[in-house]
Amino acid sequence: MIRNLARGQQAFTSNVFLVTGDRTVLVDVGNEFDVVSAVEEQVDGIDAVAVTHTHYDHVENLDSVVDAFDVPVYGYDTEQDGIEHAIDDDETIQLGDHDYRALHTPGHKNDHLCFYSDDAGVLFAGDLVFANGSFGRTDLDEGNRDLLVDSIERVLSVVDEDLQEMHTGHGPSVTDAPYQDIELALQAAKF
Repeated sequence: MIRNLARGQQAFTSNVFLVTGDRTVLVDVGNEFDVVSAVEEQVDGIDAVAVTHTHYDHVENLDSVVDAFDVPVYGYDTEQDGIEHAIDDDETIQLGDHDYRALHTPGHKNDHLCFYSDDAGVLFAGDLVFANGSFGRTDLDEGNRDLLVDSIERVLSVVDEDLQEMHTGHGPSVTDAPYQDIELALQAAKF
């Protein structure tokens, strides 16, 4: 099961997805809210954290999560504060009950990852793409529109057109034809 623990928070934060199952994992940890209490309201503990990228709104709560649950933190670049274990492009990581393929998708930030499970029909898109064809900012440090377009094209080439769920770094998750939202994001990013 996948729950957005940041839903309804009145703070500037990324979404924080609690993925429960054989390996209970947080995808991103957010910013400016008590994510530890939010986790504890749902489960007794977590097994790991997987970070889509290290912009502060996605990782500011990392220290409190690690202190509370003593878990390993996975991300693309171990040179970034708090990232202990590297996940390479095309490497597999277990989230909940499914294996997810890590896709290195720079353009919004150099260390950006998406996580995709064909079996689950789920994509964690981070800040690469959002609902309704929106896409991640490229005007921040390490942002690059051409790389972002390449990354969106790569995601489209990997994910199944029957994708069931897309969980994004901000805004609502998409459960109605999310592949189309990714296609729209590509069109918008090209212009």
